[in-house]
Amino acid sequence: MDFQSLWLRAQHLWGALDQHPWLHATLGLILLFGVALALGRVARYVIIHGIKLLSRQPALHWLSDFLHNKVFHRLAQTVPSLVVQFGLNLVPELTEVARHFLGNGALAFTILFQMLAVGALLNALLDIYARTEHARTRSIKGYVQLAKMILYIFGAIIIVATLIDRSPLLLLSGLGAMSAVILLVYKDTLLSFVAGVQLTSNDMLRVGDWIEVPQVGADGDVVDITLHTVKVQNFDKTIVSIPTWRLMSESFKNWRGMQQAGGRRIKRSLFIDSSGVRFLRQDEIERLTQVHLLTDYMGRKQAELQSWNEAQGNVASVAANRRTMTNLGTFRAYALAYLKSHPDIQPNMTCMVRQMETGAEGVPLEIYCFTRTTVWVEYERIQGDIFDYLLAVLPEFGLGVFQQPSGADMRAGLLGGGIRLPSADAPSIPSPMQE
Repeated sequence: MDFQSLWLRAQHLWGALDQHPWLHATLGLILLFGVALALGRVARYVIIHGIKLLSRQPALHWLSDFLHNKVFHRLAQTVPSLVVQFGLNLVPELTEVARHFLGNGALAFTILFQMLAVGALLNALLDIYARTEHARTRSIKGYVQLAKMILYIFGAIIIVATLIDRSPLLLLSGLGAMSAVILLVYKDTLLSFVAGVQLTSNDMLRVGDWIEVPQVGADGDVVDITLHTVKVQNFDKTIVSIPTWRLMSESFKNWRGMQQAGGRRIKRSLFIDSSGVRFLRQDEIERLTQVHLLTDYMGRKQAELQSWNEAQGNVASVAANRRTMTNLGTFRAYALAYLKSHPDIQPNMTCMVRQMETGAEGVPLEIYCFTRTTVWVEYERIQGDIFDYLLAVLPEFGLGVFQQPSGADMRAGLLGGGIRLPSADAPSIPSPMQE
């Protein structure tokens, strides 16, 4: 059988289809769908491989983000529906109703994949922005999520309007009547969006900030800011998701100022046993004068007291009328001098040792200063070293720390052993560097 005979037979069969219009139209649609799928595959292959070649150029490296988020994949998926949409007029024996119905379906698929392509484009732009310097201080993830939500809502409305062959404005007017229900359903979304705008515009929160929200058990670093939630990774590596609107309706602590200042505050008290507070004897004054951290203070203080006592005349012979140095005041001066000479304490920030109100737990002596580092581990080491030394040096001034009686203290008291108090006759104070 030669080629001519085959061609004649094919023409005969195709002509016979004119007597069966439904079969004719069905075969035409099958052929159209097959061509559409084939062209879709070809378009996808050409587009993807062409973009991959272009993305190898340094100036076009951003195309890799588009490929990763499948922007061009979604665009290539619109080719089959476009082929069907414009190829329906070539299908013979197809009724006007079927052509209109299939055309609306193809148009709906085209709109769907274009909408998905725009959503993928927004994700790609978010990835590109995340690599910039501004992304460290300003997160736009919430805005992108809101834009995608609006895109999908309006896209869904247009698709439904296309399928039912009605104007999208008709459906939008129906949504206006349902505004109360929409506000109720998307209440958290609207509140979170407004809160996110306020947090970002007022620079109250950034990715990487250390925040503390005790109401929800959050104490750690902000790892993500989205439209609905703010994710905080606690120091125990747990993740806490906080609704964005709660950060505006409730208070939270942001430690960014401490990190930017370059110093972290130490604010802790030593509780001194008030029974050990007394005036210094002359031999103690002479001994403490030899301490290099107290030499200037002792000389200045003794000159001040001597001048004041001499101005009082004979009445200064009575102890109650005479000003004398105390062991607690001298220790306070020593602790302040120790802090100012410490290499890990920030000299340009507030540094003081203050006496708080005396209570049932003794005399609180508060250490208030800032370290040179904000690293947590280093901060705790510095703070521990300072208080270790101050606790160890307290007996040199005849002072002791107040603490509740333990079981051993009770047994010693019942057995008549008594409680050992710090002695005023103690060896010389070691150098602060010996801690």
